[in-house]
Amino acid sequence: MRFTGQTIVITGAGSGIGAQTARRFAAEGANIVIADIDVPAARAVATSIDGAIAVGVDVSSRSAVRAMVDASIEHFGAIDVLVNNAMSCSDGAFLDLTPEQIRQDIDVSLIGPMFASQEVLPGMVARGAGVILNVASVNGLSHFGNEAYSAAKAGLISLTRSVATEFGPHGVRCNAVAPGTIATEHWDRRREHDPDVLTRVSRWYPLGRVGAPDDVASALTFLASADASWITGVVLPVEGGLLAGNLEMTRTITGPPAVVEH
Repeated sequence: MRFTGQTIVITGAGSGIGAQTARRFAAEGANIVIADIDVPAARAVATSIDGAIAVGVDVSSRSAVRAMVDASIEHFGAIDVLVNNAMSCSDGAFLDLTPEQIRQDIDVSLIGPMFASQEVLPGMVARGAGVILNVASVNGLSHFGNEAYSAAKAGLISLTRSVATEFGPHGVRCNAVAPGTIATEHWDRRREHDPDVLTRVSRWYPLGRVGAPDDVASALTFLASADASWITGVVLPVEGGLLAGNLEMTRTITGPPAVVEH
């Protein structure tokens, strides 16, 4: 039970990676704050976790983020771990992105984590301990489309390093994970008219599959734990080998993979 008595605040925890991360932390004894702009979804997840609370929050609003932090502290006490997981990802070609879509992606995926970090850091510094985890993306490390979202995630990676460097002397660690394709509810609309999309996407990955929310949750709980006590400022890819090489390109050049006989 690595997190007994600790308080974990997770934004965007009403579904997908955030919800599964909440369950993983709770299974190891943590007090959980399910924060999401979708209040019914947050409540549904919180109801499934013993002792968890749901807090509605629009992370693009500094006052709403402050209220989220205040409610968490009022209910559980000090915040030990913040997981910045809320995101916005607009579809469409770059030249077709509207100013509203660009602002939405950057406000939720980058400005929101900045606000949340600013709100929790004073308490962490005062206690000389704390962990901030940012859910970035492989989109912040290479080009996979979704330009506004990708730019925000690249900024989040930079923010991770900045916070780690500046607040490490105060006992605060800050790390990020960079997931690849994760089979969450966000793919449901695409799969309605393209049921095989994730099967096709899996061919990009050396490990032969897309990720599951628990793959990312496992990495986050590790980085939050004492097992990672001398790790800060890193970006941990959780992407089945996607960034190691272009598998589809390799097969195009070299032909089908050789059959390995046992």
